[in-house]
Amino acid sequence: MTIFEALRQSHEIQRDLADKLLQTSGDSAERRDIFEQFKTELLAHETAEERHFYVPLMQDDLGVDLSRHAIAEHHEMDEMVEELESMEFSSSAWLRLAKKLCETVEHHLEEEEHKFFQMAGKLLDDNQKEQLAKTYLEEYAGLKERV
Repeated sequence: MTIFEALRQSHEIQRDLADKLLQTSGDSAERRDIFEQFKTELLAHETAEERHFYVPLMQDDLGVDLSRHAIAEHHEMDEMVEELESMEFSSSAWLRLAKKLCETVEHHLEEEEHKFFQMAGKLLDDNQKEQLAKTYLEEYAGLKERV
């Protein structure tokens, strides 16, 4: 397995949870549960991805801007998650922000899969792609258990 395949697995989980979250309503147990799952998935993915994908890419000049951009988007999503946690889950403002978060996540995943992965594919050799997948998956699994 390569780092790209490993990251895509989490991307699909994020897309599924985003869809499910937007189908919930009110301050329900279902909404809170899916939001917690989504938050955990985002945090575990971002943290492991930054350490085992973006930091290695920053070793090459061509990977610096791309990595900074992606990490800035992670920060933007984290801020939205924090804001959602402090709002009334039943409010229309919560749903508006949840939609914005899901749109931002989808934009980020599309950008990674269609732009960043192509660039990274040129910067990393086959051995690195496999090794990074291994270290990413180990950390990702550990983070999901701890959160």
